[in-house]
Amino acid sequence: MSDYTNNTLIAIRNELFETIEHLDNKGDILKHPKFKQIYANIKDLPADERKIYGQEANALKLELEKLVEDSQPLKDKLEPIDVTAPFAPNTPVPERPNILRANQGSIHPLMRELDKIIDVYSRLGFTSIESREIDDDYHMFTSLNFPTGHPARDDYDTFMTTEGLIAPAHTSTMQNRALKMFRSNLAKGEPIAVVIPGRVFRNEDLDATHEHTFYQLEGIFVAENINVGNLIAVLQAFMNEYFGQVLKTKIQPFYFPFTEPSFEFAIERPDALKKGRAEADQWLELLGCGLIHPEVLRQADIDSNKYTGFAWGGGIERLVLMKNNIEDIRHFESGKLDFLRQFK
Repeated sequence: MSDYTNNTLIAIRNELFETIEHLDNKGDILKHPKFKQIYANIKDLPADERKIYGQEANALKLELEKLVEDSQPLKDKLEPIDVTAPFAPNTPVPERPNILRANQGSIHPLMRELDKIIDVYSRLGFTSIESREIDDDYHMFTSLNFPTGHPARDDYDTFMTTEGLIAPAHTSTMQNRALKMFRSNLAKGEPIAVVIPGRVFRNEDLDATHEHTFYQLEGIFVAENINVGNLIAVLQAFMNEYFGQVLKTKIQPFYFPFTEPSFEFAIERPDALKKGRAEADQWLELLGCGLIHPEVLRQADIDSNKYTGFAWGGGIERLVLMKNNIEDIRHFESGKLDFLRQFK
């Protein structure tokens, strides 16, 4: 390499090393125009000088990179992460932004009320288990005494996958599982007493009182010598506690495949929802209920000649709407902060 070429490279090196001393971020030296000039010079060199010049240029590049690396603060020089150890000690944990801190949010009003509902039933002696959001034909229909050809089996009314799985239209889909899960209680002389909250899905036209996706709570009680009076007593005790006042209740005949006899359960309008003086204005239909059909007990291998029980199911949103005088069920899923902040 000629003296001119060598002196040029030395001059560039000296200028780069002087410049890096004044840089806050030493890595910026690798973007400096003089650094780029090192390699730009190669095309202008005689062919016999390019190889040696290239070797010297690469050596200078490595020297600068080493200087940049050595200048980094210790906290920035992390060892390579061991991918077999997902919680490697050299992995820094970022601080959460303020917006994600707990004191910036609140519990959704439905979940807050669901906790209160489960608390009331737990004090009445009921165990709580969670429902599921996908199920099969047996638990959705057959175990609940739905006959072949029942309209609910039509995918026009019920959401179904092409594989035959079903998005539950009611939490009753858990009855068979709950009865089997706690069947051993009966042999010990203890009742089956279970409540089952969960999300359900229906092909509904949406309006102020109807949603296609909402929450329900199923209740089951089985023991010896259970009758409709026991059913009414439990539901009335719950309603009085939940609404915080003593309310009149009534039932009227209805039809469900999984209960016999079946009823609609209504309560006297609580104070917040009082309307006119007409009889129809005095009552609110809340849920469906009845004595568990003997076939449903038999599907769970429970002796229907020895044991009887009752079941009920109703929407969580409907209770919360009435308790808080909310005019539109769609508010719960709207994400509107001005609505949600009322319940913080």
